[in-house]
Amino acid sequence: MDREEAKERIEKLKKLINYYRYLYHVENREEISPEALDSLKHELYLLEQKFPEFVTPDSPTQRVEGKPLAGFKKVVHQFPMLSMEDVFSFQELKEWEEYLKKFLPEKEFEYVAELKVDGFAVTLIYENGIFKLGATRGTGKVGEDVTVNLKTIETIPLRLEIYKEIKEKEIEKKLKALIQKGRIEIRGEVYIDKKDFEKLNEELAKKGEKTFSNPRNLASGSIRQLDPKLAASRPLKFIAYDIVTDLGQKKHSQEHEILESLGFKVPQWVVGNLEKVYQFWKEMSEKREKIPFLIDGIVVLVNDNQLFEKLGVVGKSPRGIRAFKFSPKEATTILEDVVFQVGRTGAVTPVAILKPVEVGGVTISRATLHNFDEIKRLGVKIGDTVVVGRSGDVIPQILKTLPELRMGKEKNIVFPQNCPVCSTKLVKKEGEVIFRCPNINCPAKQKEYFLHFVSKNAFDIVGLSEKTIERLVDFGLIQDPADLFLLKEGDLIPLERFGEKSAKNLISSIQSRKEIPLANFIYALGIRHCGIETAHLLANHFQSLERLMKASLSELQSIKDIGPVVAHSIYSFFREKRNLDFIEKLKKVGVKIISPQKPKEQPLKGKIFVFTGTLESFTREEAKNKVRELGGEVSDSVSKRTTFLVVGSQAGSKLEKAKKLGVKIIDEKEFLKMIGK
Repeated sequence: MDREEAKERIEKLKKLINYYRYLYHVENREEISPEALDSLKHELYLLEQKFPEFVTPDSPTQRVEGKPLAGFKKVVHQFPMLSMEDVFSFQELKEWEEYLKKFLPEKEFEYVAELKVDGFAVTLIYENGIFKLGATRGTGKVGEDVTVNLKTIETIPLRLEIYKEIKEKEIEKKLKALIQKGRIEIRGEVYIDKKDFEKLNEELAKKGEKTFSNPRNLASGSIRQLDPKLAASRPLKFIAYDIVTDLGQKKHSQEHEILESLGFKVPQWVVGNLEKVYQFWKEMSEKREKIPFLIDGIVVLVNDNQLFEKLGVVGKSPRGIRAFKFSPKEATTILEDVVFQVGRTGAVTPVAILKPVEVGGVTISRATLHNFDEIKRLGVKIGDTVVVGRSGDVIPQILKTLPELRMGKEKNIVFPQNCPVCSTKLVKKEGEVIFRCPNINCPAKQKEYFLHFVSKNAFDIVGLSEKTIERLVDFGLIQDPADLFLLKEGDLIPLERFGEKSAKNLISSIQSRKEIPLANFIYALGIRHCGIETAHLLANHFQSLERLMKASLSELQSIKDIGPVVAHSIYSFFREKRNLDFIEKLKKVGVKIISPQKPKEQPLKGKIFVFTGTLESFTREEAKNKVRELGGEVSDSVSKRTTFLVVGSQAGSKLEKAKKLGVKIIDEKEFLKMIGK
């Protein structure tokens, strides 16, 4: 990006960020997630670092918050309440340390890392040990007097007392003196525990009142309103992280000890080098869901207070502090191109090629655009800035386009009229949104079908990668998946990267999968609209492949949870000669289909289970099969019909949806009891 492009991009970013900040802070509305907004602000910060000549006083990077609300008395902060810049990777953290060493090259830095509570920042001023004033951050220099509301929070002491002795006796002596006569200023976050937040939202919903989108909004909304009775009715808490007053403390870590001695709750913290900080970040990222309140990362700062002061301030942030954020579930990036993939059913799917960005703990460079209707809905063009999201194991997708950031070089996305692989004219059936390649011999369809056939829920053949399948097809060794079971070791050894051992292992892997449960066999056939859950329904209902193949359309439609479109697809599949010939060929090469056995007892009959997160006792698929064995049903998505959501570690978005719908949530321990383990 040249100088002029950077200037234009910076101006567009500033305008858009200020717009979203206004919606959030003034109108109390969100059109973009806080994580996506952070991503935009981070891009602006990096651009301004690269082109400092374009930094202006009105930039969002040069201020902390918006104007104080009308109705509150203004408070001028004796010491500005500054904010901090974000980093999103260990590499950025190391670059920050190198940046610090340019200012103090002779120093070795020790750091404090503490949980970054996702709450609402306030400062508390005590005079002669009595809580006299509480204020919001506001602009950083001028905040709002919210003393009356803060007094309703039980975790904020109205009078300071020393509950624990302090190691440094000189500090303790000065602290006692200031409690008797003097001024002490303490800073921290107002927040609400996740369980309390959920309970309060449920109560508001029952009363027909407006609910809050997240605990941070609730904390902010409770403090920034004029009726203290409302704040008092909400289970707000306070956690302290800083003492502005000079008590002789040489290190920030000593301030945690002082705050704890005064009876304040402090965030979990460690002291050490950057490697120790990174290990703490990883540990907290893994434990994030189990922590009772929201955190969005850790705060890392130079522990030595004197060095911290020497490093000074640039813009809105001290040089000696950074917020090391957890990987967001949403971020902004550039859509660099669009390619079109052909699936096993011939469906043509547009795939966005993205400028690599970290989302949900992984770097992604591709996202699905679903179909042409979705492209039109998003109004997206090649070159656009987009919000991309990823939740759990879901394929990344583009959630929003930001046309305000267009530079004039963006290009329209042109959907192909012919198959991008075999050039056959694409077709779209009436009532459908998907274009398909009708050529049954399309190489792309064949490859995708091979991959489907050997996938985990189908024949589950380990070692058959996409490249291996391509080589087997190119060398004429296989024409369809049934040919896999006719392969010999000698067929593979001449192929590149195949030796005797690897050839033997692959043949052994293929031959070990000749016996297959009926449900997995049905799924492996690749019947359109027939996923693994539908395959289990069919297997349990018909008990044999022969009965399924002979089933009438009306019989298929009579099965619970199988609609007319799915029923017609299954019925039609077993009326096509080429499909029947393929099934017969599979039997001839030795594939044996195992019919399901209904258990004598079906304690889970009528119950629908959904799983999220990682289980310790089973894989997700093993847990699903256990439910089916005991008569229960399994679904991949949460709905009002769901009986139980089983939650493992690192649960995804299904958990939030279950809470909103009032679905019963159980952990792995409860699930094991339910299945008799």
